[in-house]
Amino acid sequence: MRKLLVVGNGMAGARTVEEILSRGGRELFEVTMIGDEPYGNYNRIMLSHVLSGETDLTEQGLDDSEMMLNPMSWYRENGVKLHVGDRALQLDRFAKQVTCESGRVVDYDVLVVATGSNTFFPNMDGLREPDGRLARGVFGFRTIADTNGMLQMAQAQDDVTAVVIGGGLLGLEAAYGLRIQGLNVSVVHSPGHLMNQQLDARGGRLLRNKIEQLGVGVHTSKRTTSVVRDEHGDVTGVGFADDSSLPADMVVVTAGIRPNVEFARAGGLVVERGIVVDDQMRCEDEGSVYAVGECCQHRGELYGLVAPLWEQAKVLAEVLTGANPDAAYQGSRSSTKLKVAGIDVAAMGVQGPELDDDEFVQYFEPSTGTYKSVVVRDGKLIGATLLGDVSKMGFLSQAFDDKVPLPADRISMLFDLGTADAAPNIADLPDELQVCNCNGVTKGQIVACVHNGASSVADVVAKTRAGKGCGSCKGLVGDIVACAAGGALVADPSADWYVKAIPLTKSELIAAVRDQGLRSVSEVFAELAPEGEDATAKMPLASLLRVVWGPDWVDEPGALFINDRVHANIQRDGTFSVVPQMKGGVTTPDQLRRIADVADKYNVPLVKVTGGQRIDLLGIKKEDLPKVWGDLDMPSGYAYGKSFRTVKTCVGTDFCRFGLGDSTALGIAIEERFQGLETPAKLKLAVAGCPRNCSEALCKDFGVVAVGDGRWEIYIGGAAGAHIRRGDVLATVDSPEEVLTLASRFIQYYRENAKWLERTYDFVPRVGIEELQRLLVADDAGIAAGLEERMQTAVDGYRDPWQQRNAPLSPAQFTPSLPLLPLPQVPVR
Repeated sequence: MRKLLVVGNGMAGARTVEEILSRGGRELFEVTMIGDEPYGNYNRIMLSHVLSGETDLTEQGLDDSEMMLNPMSWYRENGVKLHVGDRALQLDRFAKQVTCESGRVVDYDVLVVATGSNTFFPNMDGLREPDGRLARGVFGFRTIADTNGMLQMAQAQDDVTAVVIGGGLLGLEAAYGLRIQGLNVSVVHSPGHLMNQQLDARGGRLLRNKIEQLGVGVHTSKRTTSVVRDEHGDVTGVGFADDSSLPADMVVVTAGIRPNVEFARAGGLVVERGIVVDDQMRCEDEGSVYAVGECCQHRGELYGLVAPLWEQAKVLAEVLTGANPDAAYQGSRSSTKLKVAGIDVAAMGVQGPELDDDEFVQYFEPSTGTYKSVVVRDGKLIGATLLGDVSKMGFLSQAFDDKVPLPADRISMLFDLGTADAAPNIADLPDELQVCNCNGVTKGQIVACVHNGASSVADVVAKTRAGKGCGSCKGLVGDIVACAAGGALVADPSADWYVKAIPLTKSELIAAVRDQGLRSVSEVFAELAPEGEDATAKMPLASLLRVVWGPDWVDEPGALFINDRVHANIQRDGTFSVVPQMKGGVTTPDQLRRIADVADKYNVPLVKVTGGQRIDLLGIKKEDLPKVWGDLDMPSGYAYGKSFRTVKTCVGTDFCRFGLGDSTALGIAIEERFQGLETPAKLKLAVAGCPRNCSEALCKDFGVVAVGDGRWEIYIGGAAGAHIRRGDVLATVDSPEEVLTLASRFIQYYRENAKWLERTYDFVPRVGIEELQRLLVADDAGIAAGLEERMQTAVDGYRDPWQQRNAPLSPAQFTPSLPLLPLPQVPVR
């Protein structure tokens, strides 16, 4: 069996191995891969979701997240030997060996170089330290480490100002994510308009308006020449060629990418702008060395989009496995569809007319954020741009690939005018049409997946990964599934199940757990899961058991996340944060002294006031947690759990001259009653003493506002994080006692009926505010008494987990552990 070595474990390298394995490669090769990041293969397109908070790797775990394309288990299951966290340094083509940074030497018979590309950092003053390292506060946006570094800095400092250098796709995604994190953000772009490689000037101006509406500053025709730093080396701003400047605490460089060719160049391979390859992806003058992806140069072209990488991987797999030794890569046409800061963009070919006889149809509507254009030459579509409305992308893709004739009425290529000639017909779309650019999934693969038994969109997404990137193709995926299934979409039978492993809704599962007395996750699997255990279902089931049985549920190893096992919030460097309870944000001098003493005693690197009016001690070692709790001698504030978190209050009537109700007393009463209760997702509350809403009660999961004459308005389903939503008014009541009653009903109903990790801002609209008013306020279904009774049982069973500090569940519970994500700490001011 020949030895196949792939240098690079990114999207191109791993996809090549997938294609080889699908063609019987496991019987042909002993496959080894080298990756310099300490993870399996992940989707870099999803980094923007991590930065914006839509995906939380610390809560989910990287292997369980949607961004993971090939988790560690995939390599084991497919017989692939993976060396992670190591870098290939030296290539000996004559001995057929690769030497790694660790000193490891790997032999090969066939070598595939898939080293990808690196962030391009322009040569500018102040960007780097004398030893070549990036200055503190300067980041690229290409890896998990880059993303985590930005998040660390954003979360460790208040009022951070960021400047993003580069107004292309990556730059705008970085700016959008940082803006969602609450930073003041500006984008600086040297060309005259944003995304100049995909959009013309008019489309760029419209995109600029959209970006500015998000609260991001935009500066075009600005060439950045320096990163300004103070005497401590910290970033303070950026300077431009026109001698102007912008203040900045953080600088993110997204000024393009460059092929990573140093390994290949040092090994004597032919390198121009990239590693030179022929139509079989073979390196020049080499019979056993190939290259694929962003690092290679084919017919003088470099490709930075995902779709060409998939095409190259297929050709190389055909050649290496002998499935088609004559397979040839002919190059790729420029076509892409994506989301930029939540805005749909599609572009292909040229941006505008280049010859006098070119036909050019353009539509521009700034008020709706819509821009469309097509360029036709000699009866063929050679370019199209869509911004805002990309509904015609299917037809235009076919036309661009000469799959369908163009309509005589060119405007119908951009709008549905009731004519049939330009209407996208799902059945007529060619099988080779690439539907999901992020993961390289074609219409033919989706159809084949349906014909092989997948009957719902969820099945197809799980099996093909279509739609698991930017998400812009999900509608088309659904249409293709419906067409392939012969009609309307088949309902996903598991869509209403609480967990995929057990064919029961949440209410049915609760009833079964109660009826059968199931108190542990293993018992639930044994009695109710037809296919046995499912690791992804353990935490949701543990949450449900704690809702049903309270402290009487049976804990088992592996049933809980690390946060819930040690009752603290794990940080990106493997240390923990501890947040003691401060009811309603009220504290005492004695509590403050204890917190200060603990911070000194355990060398806590950061003490921070949280948005929930508490004090966070960050950077505590795992083994110190029980001692920290003991020295604090305060209850847990539950900043780590999927649980009732905190009640934020204003000073109310005691001190504020505008106060209409005693918000502090009511907030404390609410927090004392519901503290620490297990919930499907975190639950944040607030009480405001008047409609000025200083405690932000209108955008909490449960908010209460005093409106005068002893009356209180109750709001539910609000949000003010990555998602922003004003809460719906549940009721107006006449006393604090009525507030507590409705809080009991709502929280218990949410506990029993919400999906796992479903926040109230999704739950309330899903159920409907009118239905919740009918059930919880009017009690038309007669369920209120039962909800209150079960809530009282839960409240009576509350135990502060920090009081168990002297009795660890196991000897290893508080022993030092490896970091969740092995990343270096980012120094911040």
